[in-house]
Amino acid sequence: MSDSSPAAVPAPDPANPAVVLDVWCELQCPDCRTALADLRALRERYGDRLEPRLRHFPLEKHRHSFAAAQAVEEAVEQGRGWPYVEAVLGRVEELDRKGEPFLVEVARELGLDAEEFDTALIDGRHILIVDADQAEGKAIGVTGTPTYVIGGERLDGGKSQEGLRARVEEIADRLLAERG
Repeated sequence: MSDSSPAAVPAPDPANPAVVLDVWCELQCPDCRTALADLRALRERYGDRLEPRLRHFPLEKHRHSFAAAQAVEEAVEQGRGWPYVEAVLGRVEELDRKGEPFLVEVARELGLDAEEFDTALIDGRHILIVDADQAEGKAIGVTGTPTYVIGGERLDGGKSQEGLRARVEEIADRLLAERG
C-alpha cells in the first residue's frame, strides 16, 4: 500500500494530483459504517481530486474482521473494492452473526466470483496485505477505527467522528490549493 509515514507529507505527483486520504477501517466496526456517510460526501465534493484508500486495521474484539479484510482485497482484485466495503459495512450485524459465509454471500450478490472469494479466504492469499496494513497502522499510532490520515495528520474517528469531515475538508482544501 504506502511507505509514507504520517509525519511526512507525500510530494505531489503530477501524474495524479489527487490528495490521498488513508482510511484505517475494519468491516465489523459500527463506527466505520457511520463514517461511510462522510466518505460518500467527501467523494461527492472532491471527485477524483481526493483518493480515499482503504487501509485494514482488524480489531481483535471483532472475530470476523480479519477475514473481512482479506475478502475486501479479493473484491479489489475483482474490481469492486468500494462497493464490497459499502455492502458489508451496511450489514455489520449480519457479518457478526454469519461470519465468513456472509462475506461470500455478499460477493455473490455483487456479481463477483463467489467461489474465488471462498478459495481466497481458505488459502489466505491476501493475508500479507492485511498484516502489512495493520503493522503500519500500529506503527503510526492507529488504535481504533475509523482513523484517517491526510496530509501527514492522523484523525481518530474511533473516539468521536464529530467535526472529522470538516477537518478532512480543511486539510484537503489546503493541500489542493498548494498543488495549484
